[in-house]
Amino acid sequence: MKQLHRKDLFGWSEFNPERNLDFHSVLWVRDDGNVLIDPLPMSEHDHSHLQSLGGVGFIVITNSDHCRDAERIAEVTGAAIYGPAAEEETFPLSCARWIHDHEEIVPGLIAYQLNGSKTPGELALLLEHSTLITGDLIRCHIGGELCMLPVDKLMDKSKAVQSVKRIADLPDIKAVLTGDGWPLFNHGSEALHRLARSLNH
Repeated sequence: MKQLHRKDLFGWSEFNPERNLDFHSVLWVRDDGNVLIDPLPMSEHDHSHLQSLGGVGFIVITNSDHCRDAERIAEVTGAAIYGPAAEEETFPLSCARWIHDHEEIVPGLIAYQLNGSKTPGELALLLEHSTLITGDLIRCHIGGELCMLPVDKLMDKSKAVQSVKRIADLPDIKAVLTGDGWPLFNHGSEALHRLARSLNH
């Protein structure tokens, strides 16, 4: 796994040739149980690295299209899987807990529900007020420039735009770690505001 912009954050990625971009997963190392977010399959090296950092206590899945390798990793590690409450009826995995809008998942990690995306109630996660971790709706296909999921994939464009604007209004976001595309390690709020303004047109 790669060290990210904080000493307690790591990531690993998988290149998707069909979309010509990387998919990403995030590990937050913390004393009371490490958190994996949208975990892709791990290489032996990355799994060993994970174990050396204390394993995993919780797996948070932002939406049903990002279940990825969560079930297998949970079986191997004993981690509890948390999923978006709005997908409880149709979610492909059983979850120990369903996460609602503005809920603190563990201390310092708050979920925001994104309506109108390609799955109901997708979650964005705000880590200690300064790092935003996104699933599908907010992405980054060009380095440094955030974009929204293509309109033809949205369940409701108007709701999706409002969700993006709500996230952009959160103060003091430094980094945006997207599930798809490039990460932004600085000037996250500025990039989110640029995206929000572009959706007015």
